[in-house]
Order: sequence, then C-alpha cells, then structure tokens
Amino acid sequence: MSRQLFGTDGIRGVAGQYPLDSRTVFAFGRALGEWALSHSGTPRVLIGMDTRESGPALAAQVTAGLERQGVPFEIAGVLTTPGVAWLTKTGPFAAGLMISASHNAFADNGLKLFAHSGYKVPDAEELELEKRIFALAENSADESGAIQAHSGVGAAYIDFLRSSFSRELAGFKVVVDGGNGSASALAPGLLRSLGAEVVELHCAPNGRNINLHCGALHTEHMQDAAVAHNADLAVAFDGDADRAMFAARSGKKVDGDHVLLICGRDAKQRGHLPGDTVVATVMSNLGLAIALKKHGISLTRTAVGDKYVLEEMIRIGAVIGGEQSGHIIFHEHATTGDGMLTMLRLLDIMARQRASLDSLAEELHILPQTLVNVRFGRKLPLEELDTVQAAIRACENEFGEAGRVVVRFSGTEPLARVMVEGTTLDRVGHHAERIAKAIQRELAA
Repeated sequence: MSRQLFGTDGIRGVAGQYPLDSRTVFAFGRALGEWALSHSGTPRVLIGMDTRESGPALAAQVTAGLERQGVPFEIAGVLTTPGVAWLTKTGPFAAGLMISASHNAFADNGLKLFAHSGYKVPDAEELELEKRIFALAENSADESGAIQAHSGVGAAYIDFLRSSFSRELAGFKVVVDGGNGSASALAPGLLRSLGAEVVELHCAPNGRNINLHCGALHTEHMQDAAVAHNADLAVAFDGDADRAMFAARSGKKVDGDHVLLICGRDAKQRGHLPGDTVVATVMSNLGLAIALKKHGISLTRTAVGDKYVLEEMIRIGAVIGGEQSGHIIFHEHATTGDGMLTMLRLLDIMARQRASLDSLAEELHILPQTLVNVRFGRKLPLEELDTVQAAIRACENEFGEAGRVVVRFSGTEPLARVMVEGTTLDRVGHHAERIAKAIQRELAA
C-alpha cells in the first residue's frame, strides 16, 4: 500500500478534513495506542500542541483512541515541537505527539510523532501505523473524548533550557516575535527568568493568528523592532518554534547560515567540534563554506530538509547542523531543530565573547543567489536532458569554484527549482534564466 497519510513531517492537512477528520484522527489514536503497547511494557503518550484553535479538538480525538486501547497519556498543553521531543526522550513516554502544522496558516494542522528516543518515528514504522489507521478507520465511528487538564510537564523542558545557559542576561535587551505560536509565552518567560529585558511582538495568540504576517517567515517586523528598541538581539519563531530567524541591532537579518558559522566557529575554537565539520543542505550559501574553510571547518551538504541534515549528522558524528531557513540542530542536546535553544546559544556566545551579533555575523559574505521555479508538464530525469545539462555546464565553467548550481524537482509541487550562486547578480540571473528556459523547453506538456 502506498503512503497516503504520512508525509516528510508527519500527517498534515486542513483541520476537520481528511486526513484530519475526526474518524481518521480517532483511528490514529487507536493505532498509536497499539504501537505504544508494542514498544513498552508500561506505555504512556505525551501530547503537546501549538496555538491553533483546532489543537484541543484533535487532541481529544487522539486521546479517545488511546483510551479505547487502554493507553494512558499526558497533555502538556501549548509546547514547542523540540519540547515534545525532549520530554519524550527524557520522560516515561513510549511516544510523543506534537499537534502542529509548523509555519502553515491556522486552518491547517498536523500530527508529528516521536519515539521514546526523541527522534521521529522511522518511515517503515509510519507505514505500518498507516496500515493500521486505514483498517481501524473502516470499522470506527466518529469518536472524541474530553480534553484533559494540562499536566504542567512542559516546565521540565524550560528548566532544561535554563540549565543549559550558565550566565545571567542582565543588561541584554531581546526582541521576541513569537509568531503567535508555541513560543509566544515560553520564550519571553525564559528570557526574563535569565534577567533579560524583553520586547514582545506577536505574542498574543488567539487561535487564528498563528504565523499571520509574523514570525520566522516575516522577519521585517523583528528587524525593524531591533533598530527601534536598540536591541542586542531579535528573534522570530515559526508556529511550533523548531526554527528561528534573528536580527542584529543594526536590523541586519541573521539566518541559519549565519548561525551555523557563528556556532561552528565558536565550537571549533573551544575544541567542541568533532571532525571539524558542520552539516547543511544544498541550499546554504556558498559563502558559508568559504567562511568556515578559513577556520579549518568543512561543510557537508545534504538534500533539503532537516530530516536529511540529522541523518547525516548521526552518520558522521557531527554535533552542529541545520538549514538556511533556521532549523538548527545541536545534537549533543537535542534530536530536532530547536529555536529557543539556538537563541540561547547565540546569546551565550555574545556574552562570552563580549561581541555584538553584528560583529559575529559580519564574516559571512553572502554570494549573489537566484532561485527560479519552473512549472513543468511532464517529468523526466534531469540528467537525461541534454540542453539542460549543457546550460548547467556553461554556468559551472564560468564560475568555477566561485559559483554553484543546484537543480532539483520539488517534492510537493510540479516544479523544478533552479538555484544559481556566483560572483555577480547579473551573471547569476543570466544563467538561472538560461537553465530555466531549457527545462521549460524539454519538459513542456
């Protein structure tokens, strides 16, 4: 049976519609209960959620399924995805479930499942779960339980973050754009407990304003606020706070590539970078590889997706990896990207080195980069398209080591994505358009 429920990041869709209709979600809860029983003699499931209005209803449907199987659970309430992963790993839980659609609009939601290891459930096990969900859904009526009182277990995760930071932040001013999501109360509270002055933006979730013109996808607000409030650092989270983007006092945007350089360089200086290697995806700017190389650090690239970054980190024993979009994984402490942990790491380096974020980020020189999306009518292997390969070779021959070309198919849309980096924006644009037109000609319906 082909996979129809689980995607690259759990099950996601419009809340109330298949696959997040009440019958399917109830069946998911029953299948999760069976899975937990098969993996633990004393199974228990942790459930957290972001601030979407559909979260409590989905939780009630899942817990009704768990109760049908006789599996106990704890409701953590509003929590971040990395918080659920950490608590699942460190607590008495066979599984952890995060109800979130990350950076999507409020109408969407999702079910992200973690094993006791703190890692996402492997694909093969998701497929077996999916088969059970289909079977159970055929013989189940719509069923929903009553949402239970929140257990307060999430406080342990905040205590962990606080304990990972060994200094006070008195004298620091931090702007927090919570994206009206999971971090809206947690991040300001954490920072204030460490002595920082906090300016809050979009930290008033109402169930429908999560990610709405705010947060990690709309960094202009925090950038402007960093300047207006003369802040040491500004941070913007996505809906479930597994990623974050930053701004310096000047208003300069500091993305995942900057963070990988700052943290990788600091770890190397302190002798805490095994293999002198940082892991990133093919979308990270060539300027990152050039800057890291100056410090004797190599950059290993993976396919797009924090899942692939983590797999490579585990394979080679790397401790720092991430994406340009702000998913940063500190594998010594976390099994997934963690926006609040990343925020604390940057503040720690700033305090320890007595350096501004502007100065820490200035070494990264971003090479001009252009991304062109090409809609296609038919799909053929790119390596078999002679005119496309000729256009790619022409670009690579011109730029040499001072440029880069990445051409790939989207995993979710009928699009080919052409990314070109090089020394000048006009030549980058020229080659990107040349490759895009070759793809259009070759793949026209």
